[in-house]
Amino acid sequence: MNNIIVTSIDYILNWSRANSLWPLTFATSCCGIEMMQTVASDNDIARFGSEVFRGSPRQADLLICAGTITYKMAPVLVRLYEQMAEPKYVIAMGACTCGGGMFADTSYSVINGIDKIIPVDIYLPMCPPRPEALLDAIRKLQDKIKKESIIDRKKFLEKHKTKLFDTNSNKEVINEY
Repeated sequence: MNNIIVTSIDYILNWSRANSLWPLTFATSCCGIEMMQTVASDNDIARFGSEVFRGSPRQADLLICAGTITYKMAPVLVRLYEQMAEPKYVIAMGACTCGGGMFADTSYSVINGIDKIIPVDIYLPMCPPRPEALLDAIRKLQDKIKKESIIDRKKFLEKHKTKLFDTNSNKEVINEY
């Protein structure tokens, strides 16, 4: 009997989380323009319950990181991520966010992948991704949220604990990049 009740509560909570994602934007380059286009009437992100981009990380549960991430920006990004409400999700939008993009081999200041500092749920590695691709990524994230359990989420976060920075002291922990 208890399994039926817990399963039903999990289903209702996951359904409500999936259909009311509140995004926080971290746009640093050309991918940010495509992310802004997603809010326009042609694409209408409001169909997915994500129409209001939040200005404060404490009001958001989805981080859409769009653009190049440098070592100077990384502590700020980590701080924003840690201030977000639980459960929190991340979409890495663009080739530069996912793996350094065209700067991966030529720039010493670019982090080659956001997953080195925060856990990523959905990768969107185009340059730059179209608004339709971002909407598809949000749909895939919604499907993932609807199927997950709290235990699976904790295991995912524990598995992806790698960080380049210690947020308490803002010092670089790994200096090999």
